[in-house]
Amino acid sequence: MDWVKVLHLLCVLGWMTGIFAVPRAIIFWKREYATSGEFGPTGDLTIRLYRFSLGLGVLAVLTGLALGWSWNFPVWVWVKLGLVGLLAAHYGWTGRLVLRARRGIFTESDRFLRVFNEMSVVIAIVILIVVVFRPF
Repeated sequence: MDWVKVLHLLCVLGWMTGIFAVPRAIIFWKREYATSGEFGPTGDLTIRLYRFSLGLGVLAVLTGLALGWSWNFPVWVWVKLGLVGLLAAHYGWTGRLVLRARRGIFTESDRFLRVFNEMSVVIAIVILIVVVFRPF
């Protein structure tokens, strides 16, 4: 199971890259689109980052479930899974923003996107606290 842990951590790191970077990249994409009026390299990079980290997120969840199974799902694992569900919902919302941006629709403000981005950071910190300290 140690190799599964290694794979899990690597996939989580990759997924977190997308979770933290894509909302911020949408801000830059929005600015680029406002200037040029067309799909540019920032949009392409944002889409690629989202897709890449999505695959890693799926692997992170699968390996996390395998680890939870091997530990007989103690309470802290269920709490972590609930928080990961929140992150997955956040990531799904991010995907919706990416799809809309691809059509040139940028309705959210820069401030909203910054706050939206920080929400994922807070959830990730809580997940780390649960995993390290296992308070349940």
